[in-house]
Amino acid sequence: MVAGFLGHSQALVADGIESFADVLSSLMVWRAVVVAAAPADEEHPYGHGKAEAIAGIGVTAMLLAAAFWISVQSIREILVPHQTPAAWTLLVLALVIIAKELLFRFAKKESRELESVVVHSDAWHHRADAITSLAAFAGISIAVIGGKGYETADDYAALIAAGFIAWNGIHILRPAMNELMDATPNTEFVNEVQAHAEQTAGVDRVEKCIARKMGGHYFIDMHIEVDPQMTVEKAHNIAHDVKDRLRQKFPQIQDVLIHIEPAGQGNTRIDDRS
Repeated sequence: MVAGFLGHSQALVADGIESFADVLSSLMVWRAVVVAAAPADEEHPYGHGKAEAIAGIGVTAMLLAAAFWISVQSIREILVPHQTPAAWTLLVLALVIIAKELLFRFAKKESRELESVVVHSDAWHHRADAITSLAAFAGISIAVIGGKGYETADDYAALIAAGFIAWNGIHILRPAMNELMDATPNTEFVNEVQAHAEQTAGVDRVEKCIARKMGGHYFIDMHIEVDPQMTVEKAHNIAHDVKDRLRQKFPQIQDVLIHIEPAGQGNTRIDDRS
């Protein structure tokens, strides 16, 4: 931001503001991950995992607000004549682009390992910063090379960057909203869970398997069919076997709720909350 003010570059000022918003959003993400990792309690029996999705929406709001502010400032600068940006600001931007791209790659890798919506959104926030800086670099280059009459190239670059920032904000909003609304997570993961459960001794078939995601954890609801002639105790033990096998195979599964159903006898069921 200081380099932008001293170098008369609106695009660099906009980039600095976006970077400042990125610092605030990363602090929000850090706090959300800490809260989400807290164990379940009486008030939150399912844990605190949705703190990540809430923070993801907060990050989106900051991105959209930054895009709006940059757009307003850029349009104002386009309408008011100003100095050509200083050439040395390009060096600042080159270093910033490299740093932001490295941050994006690191955060993206961590989000995949943690299966975290909020870390994923923060990673794309870094990528949005890199794009903003790249647009600013192009705009300043045109203004410096073109000379008089091309001063506004810097401002148009900032305006284009604002569009990218807004697009990224909308892009990362969807997974956060899906998690809050308990949308079905990765279909491939659900199918794999169902297939693994059906390999458990005593399970005739899995009649239904649904899942919801909270932070880095999954909660599974499953209906399994067993021999209708077996005892309740044996059916109960099979349900526990399924749960134990699934949690051993998929560490990200927090809990499994299993309904026992007699094979081939419609919807009559014994509920076993294992």
